Amino acid sequence: MSSARAAILSKIGNALAEGPKLEERRKAASGHISAPSRHPIPERVAGKDAAALRQTFVHYAEAQSATVVQVDDWNAVPSAVSSYLREHNLPQRARLGSDPALNAAPWSDVPALEVSSGPADPADDVGISRAVAAIAETGTMMLASGEDNPVTLNFLPETHVIAVEATDLVGPYEDAFQKVRATYGAGQMPRTVNLISGPSRTGDIGGQIVMGAHGPRRMCIVLVGGDASDA
Repeated sequence: MSSARAAILSKIGNALAEGPKLEERRKAASGHISAPSRHPIPERVAGKDAAALRQTFVHYAEAQSATVVQVDDWNAVPSAVSSYLREHNLPQRARLGSDPALNAAPWSDVPALEVSSGPADPADDVGISRAVAAIAETGTMMLASGEDNPVTLNFLPETHVIAVEATDLVGPYEDAFQKVRATYGAGQMPRTVNLISGPSRTGDIGGQIVMGAHGPRRMCIVLVGGDASDA
């Protein structure tokens, strides 16, 4: 940076830091951070109840080639995963992280399904994660990285199974980010937040859709709890 430019920027910085309006600007910024204004919400999810949001989410998720399986509680997750793998003629082997809800599920009740823990590696066929939120606006899953749900599970296995609580189904993206803030606390965020809408695909080569180009070929969403009849 030239000395002339540095001098100009220094004067601007000094000017902004001086005067009685500085404290006002600080208070305004703090107020906006602590109580942000509501953004415009798309009509497709604005004011919708839980049943309508569930229907909207399933519609958009399935339109993006995801399979949505709905179960009553976490005890039903292992059998739902095993059934999905069997229906698609896939190996009964899966990898998951240390997520408390997933680890508390009764995997041993399904002897045919072999479950291991830890980050995924290229040899894993199936990864199982838990989402922070499901977003009805676009049928999108929000996943936060960490030991509970290693980010490698999102991309390395050819099949990705994502479980999510029905109570974590929201309408717009803004509400999903609020869930992240509530989960991690003020001023804290996970290292990465991934927004996933269906399995990986691309149309870059000859205009033909190719599945699994940059990640999983298949995506199964297990929606846990709530009234499945609403969807």
